[in-house]
Amino acid sequence: MRRSFISLVALSGIAFAIPSPRSSHVLHEKRAMEPTDWAKSRRVDPDWVLPMRFGLVQSNLDKIEDMLMSVSSPHSPTYGQHFTPEQIRDTFAPSQDTIDSVTEWLVSSGISRDRLRLSHNKGWIHLDATTSEVEDLLKAEYHVYTHTSSGVEQIGCHNYSVPAHVQKHVDLIKPTIQFNHRIGANAMSKRFGGIGKPSIGNGPKKSNKAVTITPTLSTCDKMITLDCLRALYNINYTPVATDKNSFGVVEFTPQAFLPGDLDLFFRNFSPSLVGVRPKSVLIDGAVVQNTSQSFDFNGESDLDLQYAMGLTAPQEVTLLQTGDLSQGAGFDNWLDALDGSFCTFDGGDDPEQDGIYPDAAGSPASCGIINPPNVVSISYGQDEATASVHYATRQCNEYAKLGMLGTTVVYSSGDNGVAGFDNICLDSNHNEGTTANKVFNPEFPASCPFVTAVGATQVNPGASVNDPEGACEQVIFSGGGFSNIFPMPSYQANAVKAYTAVHLTPSPFLPGQFNDSGNARAFPDVAANGANYVIGIDGQFGLVFGTSASAPVFASMITLVNDARLALNKKPLGFINPLLYDPIFAPAFNDITQGGNRGCGTPGFTATLGWDPVTGKEKMKFYDDYPLSKSTLKASAHPTLRDFSVFSANLFPDLLVGLGNIFIGI
Repeated sequence: MRRSFISLVALSGIAFAIPSPRSSHVLHEKRAMEPTDWAKSRRVDPDWVLPMRFGLVQSNLDKIEDMLMSVSSPHSPTYGQHFTPEQIRDTFAPSQDTIDSVTEWLVSSGISRDRLRLSHNKGWIHLDATTSEVEDLLKAEYHVYTHTSSGVEQIGCHNYSVPAHVQKHVDLIKPTIQFNHRIGANAMSKRFGGIGKPSIGNGPKKSNKAVTITPTLSTCDKMITLDCLRALYNINYTPVATDKNSFGVVEFTPQAFLPGDLDLFFRNFSPSLVGVRPKSVLIDGAVVQNTSQSFDFNGESDLDLQYAMGLTAPQEVTLLQTGDLSQGAGFDNWLDALDGSFCTFDGGDDPEQDGIYPDAAGSPASCGIINPPNVVSISYGQDEATASVHYATRQCNEYAKLGMLGTTVVYSSGDNGVAGFDNICLDSNHNEGTTANKVFNPEFPASCPFVTAVGATQVNPGASVNDPEGACEQVIFSGGGFSNIFPMPSYQANAVKAYTAVHLTPSPFLPGQFNDSGNARAFPDVAANGANYVIGIDGQFGLVFGTSASAPVFASMITLVNDARLALNKKPLGFINPLLYDPIFAPAFNDITQGGNRGCGTPGFTATLGWDPVTGKEKMKFYDDYPLSKSTLKASAHPTLRDFSVFSANLFPDLLVGLGNIFIGI
């Protein structure tokens, strides 16, 4: 793919001031936490060339929530009138003053202008510079860090500074302080890397119980199947607008489904899908690998696709397989494929968090190769403490832009309650330490206010599908809590403050154990069942647990609602959180009032009436069993509902009642 650069020399109409004495530098970023299992080895050779990227502050970011709400709030007169990609690009492009100021700084520091390249979307200035040049520019020291067990090396600095007059124009600079706690992207030998790398801390959890009986509705407390979910949430709907609708599931290489596992599952639980496969979109040299076969490599993908495809059939599911076998990938990489302006060549991907493409293995970069699906489900995450504020914020803003375009982005909220992966908690300085630490460790991207975070519920032991569920406390605990990075969005303020006023005033936790500022993004937003899922895995049936299951199930329900809306020539729901938190939509949920999400040596938070940081706004439900038929669509006028207090089935005699009336009618 052609690099999307503009030579700064060729830009016309840009005036640069006469170089002035170097301004005093101010600290711009420092590492979020010191890397564990890595040792500082030596200074980087001063002649080593670093591919520097200077991220320019985007325009109008102060308007991003207002713009998103203008097309997402049910009370907005422009609800559903989503923006175009061109409108998004033009609205948030950096100003000419910002481009000029950063360019002037670099040129006045001795960098010739012909070495600078401006990305096509004007968001990044690229410069290949020696380490000595970069250290002088940023008042930083670059070191080589060595992984203590593998010997892999990667480069970084602890902090860096920029001139005071330039700081307001610079978002972030890379590579600098970002440091991902995995075997980095600089290994000389081929390896599995990125988020998809097998780890005991990631992915669904497998039960040691064998599937020895034929699951039925009477055994849903022990084994969840498609029929159990349909009974739990009253789902009885066959999509009819599949040519208009789209549903994406993200997987990170080397995680991959096995075709035989899909057929094993479908043969028993959805026979019409035997032989059906997802539409694979291969991002950054990705492969759906089948060389390495085990639960660690196949469990996540098998789970996600078996239930996403099973619940939404005959809707085609798009597999967004991300990252090659050499580097793997990070969250930015799948976003690149949806938005070319966010792509590697336009600056944006983090060398320590994401795969950088093209790479040594010859894998190309995938920039803007697919239109954003109406719904995207992602069952992966990282501890928020391992992401710098700039990295997390930039990515979170991209999710807001997808919402403005009409996409619902669904993330699992984590499986360790208030703790992070491997049950690791934070110390008083918010550095990750051990399970003995006491400060709660929230998950990202679930903590981003512009995604829909999904927690986990369970059919309680001995209960039926007609009984109230509880928060998941079998094998896993629903991730939830309060962000240490993101402020509370307006759409959830009333619900969250109602919870904190009753249950956290006074707080039952130690001072500083979580972000109790009263202005922190709280999650999850909703919950769905996450316990005892039957999946086909490596040629046999197994039981798995996790919000890894909850996310694609919830995303499937939104996909079904979108189908009904598109069949009525309405727009997809897009960013749904304002709908989820609006009191008018309360009838679309069953309240979860049992269970908690223990972690960090505490019982965690407790599920209760209304929103809570265990199961969010609780689980969605489809009220009735009325299928949507093409004949009904053709014969009915289906007036737009603006009086949301009216949920009468008479308005939509052959549509989904409850959820249908509420979400299809807007």
